[in-house]
Amino acid sequence: MQIEEAPRSIPGGWAPFALGFRPFFILAGLAAVGLMTVWVYALDDFVVAQTYFPGRTWHAHEMLFGYTVAVIAGFLLTAVKNWTDLPVPRGAALAGFALLWLLGRLAPFMAGLVPLWLVALTDMAFLPVLAMAVAWPILQRRQYSNIVFILILLLMACANGLMHLEALKPVGDTAWYGQSLMMFLILLLIVVMGGRVIPFFTERGVSGVKTRSWRVIEWLAGTSVVLLALAELLLDDGLVVWLALLAFTVHYIRLVGWYDRRIWREPLVWVLQLGYAWLVAALGLAVLAHLGLIPLVWAWHAFTVGGIGGITLGMMARVSLGHTGREMKLPQGMVSAFVLINLAAALRVIGPMLLPDDYPVWLIWAGVVWILAFLVFIGFYATMLLRPRVDGRPG
Repeated sequence: MQIEEAPRSIPGGWAPFALGFRPFFILAGLAAVGLMTVWVYALDDFVVAQTYFPGRTWHAHEMLFGYTVAVIAGFLLTAVKNWTDLPVPRGAALAGFALLWLLGRLAPFMAGLVPLWLVALTDMAFLPVLAMAVAWPILQRRQYSNIVFILILLLMACANGLMHLEALKPVGDTAWYGQSLMMFLILLLIVVMGGRVIPFFTERGVSGVKTRSWRVIEWLAGTSVVLLALAELLLDDGLVVWLALLAFTVHYIRLVGWYDRRIWREPLVWVLQLGYAWLVAALGLAVLAHLGLIPLVWAWHAFTVGGIGGITLGMMARVSLGHTGREMKLPQGMVSAFVLINLAAALRVIGPMLLPDDYPVWLIWAGVVWILAFLVFIGFYATMLLRPRVDGRPG
């Protein structure tokens, strides 16, 4: 007699604070939509949060320390649990983390009602607290190779302090230094993590593909970014040009080693490699910018919209599938979000190159397409992130 196994029931209820990726990926998606919506609405006169950050500074701060930091928090709190098999904040503690991040987003709009130092303290508290939460299990397990992530988080906290310093007591262009330092730190984080996960995901995700790497290129990948950051922040354009060219060459070779035309079969792979390609393009555009041929803002938006936007969206999509117990199969229709995020980058960077007189129009359309990309992500992933794992395991 043949006995059929009863189908496994999917657990009911809610689990929004079971593991770090859940609340922070939801908050990141909502921030990507909400913050960009406010920015597109305010593009004509830059009135956003004028009582604390000027409009452009607010936009840069929130996309870096709001959206991007939320993705970083969700990823690291989840990854550290896997790396160390030690407890990380969950439940009420994780909810408190998420609330602290949210208060940081609201604080600039309260500048007329509370002291400015309290606005700054509310936002600045998150990164040091996150660094401590990540540091404890890493140091307990003596995983010294992962200390780099603790150092990056602490330097990010310093960059945030520089941005707030100008708002509290204008003593120079400290906000520019803070913004630039933060972008380089995010670039370094992507370079470090990208070197670990993109080749791995490529080989696991596409049958028959074998990536290549070279020891000198891997060593230069992070080193070139650090040297470029120091030159950009402290030295003149002459040296920056050569270091940007070095970084561009190194990361182009690195990407060539990962690439195989078969990746286009798997969206969860090509979205990461295409995001890294925007990073390489940004370094190439930085060379042209420091030669005086194009505005530097084009280079940075190739990195922020295409590089950060594409890689974070792809990572959130992949991590959420794996850590909710699902097959590594993208929900039908989600690929449109990957297409839209790359279209947003093209509109923001390539559009102004082709028709510079229509610059404001390109900004608005890039913002609208960015919003659509993350609305698709929220639509497909919100329930997945709020509900328990489908395999019944914790997390």
